[in-house]
Amino acid sequence: MDRIASALGDAARWRLVELLAERPRSVGELAELTGLRQPQTTKHLQTLARAGLVTAFPLGQRRVYAVQTAPLASLADRLRTLVETAEAHQGERDVIARYRAAIETESAAADRDRWADGRTFSFERLLPAPREDVWRHWVDPELLASWWAPPSLTVTDCALEPRSGGRAVLEYRDAEGRYRSAGAVHIAREPERLVFELSVLDGAGAVSFTGHYDLTLATADGGTRLRLELRIAETTVDAVPYIAGIATGWGQVLDNLADTVGAANGKEDRS
Repeated sequence: MDRIASALGDAARWRLVELLAERPRSVGELAELTGLRQPQTTKHLQTLARAGLVTAFPLGQRRVYAVQTAPLASLADRLRTLVETAEAHQGERDVIARYRAAIETESAAADRDRWADGRTFSFERLLPAPREDVWRHWVDPELLASWWAPPSLTVTDCALEPRSGGRAVLEYRDAEGRYRSAGAVHIAREPERLVFELSVLDGAGAVSFTGHYDLTLATADGGTRLRLELRIAETTVDAVPYIAGIATGWGQVLDNLADTVGAANGKEDRS
């Protein structure tokens, strides 16, 4: 397949295949129709033949070429699969587009430090699991790591120790580098409320901004109603990419949490 794609990557060879798709043609006719010199045409046709896309038929002093449809059909199948995959993941491309738009908007507003101090965010989810189970997914480091990162990011360290003064940390990485947030837990009232703060740190360990979080879990029909309130402070101008991604990022990780606790609860129900 790579050889086929490579062969068709040249505009002249693509045109030759288009002409041969209509009917078999001689080298001379193809050269005339494409405006190429005959030696160039022959060289392109040889490349197409090595890729299995055309076949040569010697007819006396002439060589006539015909297209081979099977490789083209295989390529069409691969392209169709790519299109279907891309369409199935359209939502992920939409997320990137919204994130880029948010960065542009926030960049226009970030004209000084403290520019976004006091801004608040609120998130809610109805989770299909008892709140004791949801609570464990916040305070057990292994369970926390299973959902607390958007796609393409890998958690390398995380903790929300459920006690006043407990350690709060989130560190993750991707192909571009490592990212770290650190802070402390202020209130831990199992299994209903967790109050903590996390400061997003830059590469030198300086604070880009601090998030103050208030998590409440309430029993609801069918599971647990989660509410997360976030207020940001200590914002720097360099915090733009982080703040632009808060709504999208927390939306994604809370969806991860919903899927994770739902799957875990389903396993318990079947056991």
